[in-house]
Amino acid sequence: MISFTPLQTLKNVEFRNLLTGRFFIVLAFRMLATLLGWWVYQLTKDPFSIGLIGLSEVIPAVSCALYAGHVIDMNEKKRLLLICNYVYIFLISLLLIPAFFNVKMHFSGHEITYFIYGVIFFTGIARAFIGPIIPVMIPKIVKKENLPNAVTLNQATFLISSVCGHAVGGFLIGYFGVKWTLVVIISLIFLASLFFFQLKKQHSEYKKENINVMDSMREGISYIFKTKEILGALCLDMFAVLFGGAVAMIPVYATDILKVGAEGFGLLNAASDIGSMCIITILSVIPLRKNQGKILLGVVTGFGLCIIGFGLSNLYWLSFLFLVMSGMLDGISVVIRGTIVQLKTPDNIRGRVLSVNSIFIMSSNEMGQFESGLSAKLLGVVRSVVFGGTMTVLIAVIVGATNPKLRKMQY
Repeated sequence: MISFTPLQTLKNVEFRNLLTGRFFIVLAFRMLATLLGWWVYQLTKDPFSIGLIGLSEVIPAVSCALYAGHVIDMNEKKRLLLICNYVYIFLISLLLIPAFFNVKMHFSGHEITYFIYGVIFFTGIARAFIGPIIPVMIPKIVKKENLPNAVTLNQATFLISSVCGHAVGGFLIGYFGVKWTLVVIISLIFLASLFFFQLKKQHSEYKKENINVMDSMREGISYIFKTKEILGALCLDMFAVLFGGAVAMIPVYATDILKVGAEGFGLLNAASDIGSMCIITILSVIPLRKNQGKILLGVVTGFGLCIIGFGLSNLYWLSFLFLVMSGMLDGISVVIRGTIVQLKTPDNIRGRVLSVNSIFIMSSNEMGQFESGLSAKLLGVVRSVVFGGTMTVLIAVIVGATNPKLRKMQY
């Protein structure tokens, strides 16, 4: 049994710098996601336009992910991380143009929306690289016996920053508007880079001239498909969250169904992350000792049921509660999935495996956002959310029935 030693892991200065930098950059990304969903819906009043934000990012991100994994494995990681950081700063700064100069330049709502989609398309390319880099660096920073705890702390950092990002983003939009919220977002990404600068370099174990790009990418894909525990965990992530992406419709619920405004929107956006943060804090102290595979299947099923409940609710407090519960269940799922992938992956192909993992994550989140927008247009907002939750439950049942290795998985 692998021991969990939270305090010992956090004494590692380099690990703390990595987590602190990740906190600020995820905080910025979540604020940006909150801002874009609100901004685009206010410009268009069309739920489908929200879905197109996710589609604009996921197409380039997924397209570049396999190559990104190869580049990460073959190159020095710290340098790549900083490059991606500054690319994000440049791209998000472009959004200041319509935010600050719309009055003078007389952009229409649709023109601004198309410009946003264009910028997000290029951030998708950067995301293909930055997404896997931090998880790839963790096993080189902490000892193997502390890796499960490091994964849990990494997820806790992610979720704490997500909670703050969603909530603070909503409040900043409400009190200071879109343009000054963008300024805060850019400042936070720059702040993250100051912590990443303090990391040690992590060089590749390969000599570039001896590696064929296509063979390198195939190696990562092949490893995932022959490791059933990883494949099952990633399928759960991709398909369950793809159909259970109710968060994408929160701007519509906040504006038209629950009628709670920008402040209520920010809290609803943060609700699932609040639940995840609470449960992951508990798991950092009281880890799951056995039957993690069965627990994973159970919590994904419960997540789907919570999404159904959220879809049917027209009471603010009940909707908030369902989202908190869904976040708690998803938090357990995230820790188990992340630990399975890290423990089952050798160092020399970690970048490629985690890049494929990022494809599943991006497909589930951004394609889930698109699926939610499309379903809302075809079925109506409420029915689309209920349909998504139902499909999530069905996916968990199918994966559990067809993947005995995942059912029996424990660490």
